[in-house]
Amino acid sequence: MAGRMGLAAAMEFCRRFGTAFRAGVDIVSLCRAESRYGNSRQQQVMAGVADAVAEGSSFADAMQQSGPKYFPKLLLSMVRVGEQTGRLERTMLLMAEHYQTQLSTRRMFLIGIAWPALQLIAAILVIALLIWILGMLQPVGGGESFDPTGFGLRGTSGLMIYFGFVGLFFGTIALIVLAIRNNLLNLHAAIPLFYLIPKLGPAIQTITLARFCWTLAMALDAGLDPMQSVSLAMDSTGSDYYRSETKTATRAIQHGQSLGEALAKTEIFPSEFLNSIEVAEISGTDAESLASLASQYDERAKVAVRTIAGLATVVIWVLVVVVLVTLILRMAFRVFGAMHEATQF
Repeated sequence: MAGRMGLAAAMEFCRRFGTAFRAGVDIVSLCRAESRYGNSRQQQVMAGVADAVAEGSSFADAMQQSGPKYFPKLLLSMVRVGEQTGRLERTMLLMAEHYQTQLSTRRMFLIGIAWPALQLIAAILVIALLIWILGMLQPVGGGESFDPTGFGLRGTSGLMIYFGFVGLFFGTIALIVLAIRNNLLNLHAAIPLFYLIPKLGPAIQTITLARFCWTLAMALDAGLDPMQSVSLAMDSTGSDYYRSETKTATRAIQHGQSLGEALAKTEIFPSEFLNSIEVAEISGTDAESLASLASQYDERAKVAVRTIAGLATVVIWVLVVVVLVTLILRMAFRVFGAMHEATQF
């Protein structure tokens, strides 16, 4: 990930480029200026883009050659469309707005789970401190001190074992997330089952539809034909579940069906969304109507993010309570048991 352009960097890049290009600055000068922004990787890539454009390459080709794995795929596709249709400055500004929306969504989620996450970290550190202190205590008569936790973990060695288990737990969660994102074992085929989970499923679906709608609106506004726009929008979802139906939708459009009818053929979109698409087609031009629809789904996505953050907060709090209550009860039973044994003599 360190070699890729992040959301914040992409947003600033698109905004600076779109604003300056609208003001009449030539692309070579813009690329030279961009080579002074961002981290060393971004500066290196933009310097290569500037050299390629100066030698006669198109801006899209230069970006593809200099940073095929650096720039987001959606940005590369949209730049090519904007350049071909003569609407590059508007396309870049639309992309800046798109990345700003994604960045705001991510920040909203992180802020929502920040406090419970800090509580979880505090609980983990409290247990770690207890293990370390047990290793420091030495009975007067020698031997090992009483272990109220019953885990047999003491001192530095016990601390390392404890953090090993903690790392294994969070590492497993990270692997599950990566497996889902990269569609290992075809996990995306189970997405319809995820959508059936109360609260969580509809929230995830809303965020995905918002991203699809934004990309579709941008592509049509940039002058891309409906088939290519749908293909780009399907890819922007980041899910093979949606990408797998790209041919179904584009084939339907090729046969003369409307956008709403083509998406309905895929049988992966909810009826409410399809109805909104059909209303958008009837009410005006596709690009303008879909941009309005994208704004509506953007607001729904914000609510969905708050829902997911709330669910994550509940899960983290439950985890904290279970860990601490289990530990306290275990310690209490062991202490009372030791006291009971001592009173038997």
